Amino acid sequence: MARELEVRHPVDLIPYDRGVQLQEELRNAVQTGELPDQLLLLEHEPVYTRGRRTKPDELPMGADWYRAQGIEVCDADRGGAVTYHGPGQLVAYPIMCIDGVHEYVAALERAIITALADEGVTTQVRDGLTGVWAPKGKIASIGVRVKNRVSMHGLAVNVDNDLQPFEWIVPCGMEGAQMSSICKETGEAGHMDSFREALLARLCEQLGREARVVVSTSG
Repeated sequence: MARELEVRHPVDLIPYDRGVQLQEELRNAVQTGELPDQLLLLEHEPVYTRGRRTKPDELPMGADWYRAQGIEVCDADRGGAVTYHGPGQLVAYPIMCIDGVHEYVAALERAIITALADEGVTTQVRDGLTGVWAPKGKIASIGVRVKNRVSMHGLAVNVDNDLQPFEWIVPCGMEGAQMSSICKETGEAGHMDSFREALLARLCEQLGREARVVVSTSG
């Protein structure tokens, strides 16, 4: 029998720091057994997050310039380099007990690939790199942290978001990387609701969980 996964979907854009706070609160509850495994599905306010492998030259304009464009700059205690989050991008934070990091990340990649296929977008992984690529560029990023076998952070998939902010950084530490989205690949916007449902179903499929959606909140 699949383990229960409580799914929380804040209806408002969530500041990145608030998203981290929510994750930490839920992680503590999962670790103590107060709550079953959790999944946050949300969209962030515009932000660049610097993972543990981020180098200074990957944000060449400087934090003040980015903030002047309305994009916050925050450090993140996850793996990976710098990336961008913003409206129109679906972020998924699974907070759950896992057995192995490599197997877990591979399961996230498979869930993304199959969910994108549900939207008519063919994607693949690349040897030695984490994330998912579509024909026109990288469409999904993954960065996780595991503490006492409970995961935090997770994945981000470009759905209908503005891709220009990626051009102002070295995304995921890859010089010259092209980014894509479901909108860019299909030529059509408006995929967020259907893709959210597809990703939830595919995550449950790959992670062996059964979803129970908690009433959406403002975060």
